[in-house]
Amino acid sequence: MKAHTSARRYPCETCGKTFSQNSHLSRHIRTHTGEKPFRCEVCGKGFPENYTLKTHMKTHTGVKPFHCDICDKDFTEKATLIKHTRSHTGLRPYSCETCGDSFADHSTLRTHIRTHTGEKPYHCEICGKDFAVHSNFKKHLRIHARQQELFQCENCGEKFSHRFYLMKHVETHAPKSITQLRCQICGDNFIDSVALQSHLKIHND
Repeated sequence: MKAHTSARRYPCETCGKTFSQNSHLSRHIRTHTGEKPFRCEVCGKGFPENYTLKTHMKTHTGVKPFHCDICDKDFTEKATLIKHTRSHTGLRPYSCETCGDSFADHSTLRTHIRTHTGEKPYHCEICGKDFAVHSNFKKHLRIHARQQELFQCENCGEKFSHRFYLMKHVETHAPKSITQLRCQICGDNFIDSVALQSHLKIHND
């Protein structure tokens, strides 16, 4: 019989974490790259693991075979039911070896441990910022997505957060005639009508 070894021979080049199997390393690397090779044929949504895809497929079929006897809620996965049941019992079987805090599920414990280790496995390829919590990482990505939807100047490509500022900027590319933007009292010139109107108040006072 072959002796089992606890050696972790497969290191992650991004964060240095090591794994005993190459398949585990490959799965871990997806937390850095965001790769989602398993795709739902119904809605097109991608997933990093095949088992998460299988769980997702049940949202299309509506099958929820796992039932909570306490509150009558139904769930697609047994693990989700077990986690839910602890909200009734208050059971927290997963404890942090560093500070002693306990948690109802292992994933929450794993996220908590990063507050001690400083590990931030979720990396933004756009700005380089790293995150310890996946939900915070997703929120951050939405900021970049919104930035892509800003009002953009067709002349120079500059982007603005509001249409008002874009319209003011556009006037610098295609200003009105110099006589329209010149103060008829003192002869000063202005790049937009708003600035001219503000200036005229000086003469009216």
